Amino acid sequence: MGAGLLGHRFDGLAVAQYAMGFRGVPYRLGGTDPTGFDCSGLVQYVFAQYGIFVPRVVEEQYEIGDKVKPSEIKPGDLIFFNTQRWGHGASHVGIAIGQDSFVHAPNSSGVVRVETLGSGYWGERYVGARRVTFLTSN
Repeated sequence: MGAGLLGHRFDGLAVAQYAMGFRGVPYRLGGTDPTGFDCSGLVQYVFAQYGIFVPRVVEEQYEIGDKVKPSEIKPGDLIFFNTQRWGHGASHVGIAIGQDSFVHAPNSSGVVRVETLGSGYWGERYVGARRVTFLTSN
């Protein structure tokens, strides 16, 4: 999967489009490759193809990059949610694809799919967005 653009300017739209290519891939707890993803594994895998290191777990992913206001979310931004019954931190992540939509690996549906941020379920659980645009060296 040589879709990476290491050494080139970060392109959030390209990242979002690449992530969209995994729609239908099965959810797998702990999954980090195209045979099966969990939410943070999908994010880590997609960004790695662009030479960008992203931590493995949601809580750590929520700490990197720059905070983004909801009105300023762009394709390629990480969108975080709290899907737990307790606590107030991030427990789920997706990749913004534009027009109030994001792609993610939810265990409830069993496959990578697209959702809208404005839907009741996801809108009520939104906790923030981050922009990760730095490139790492090999």
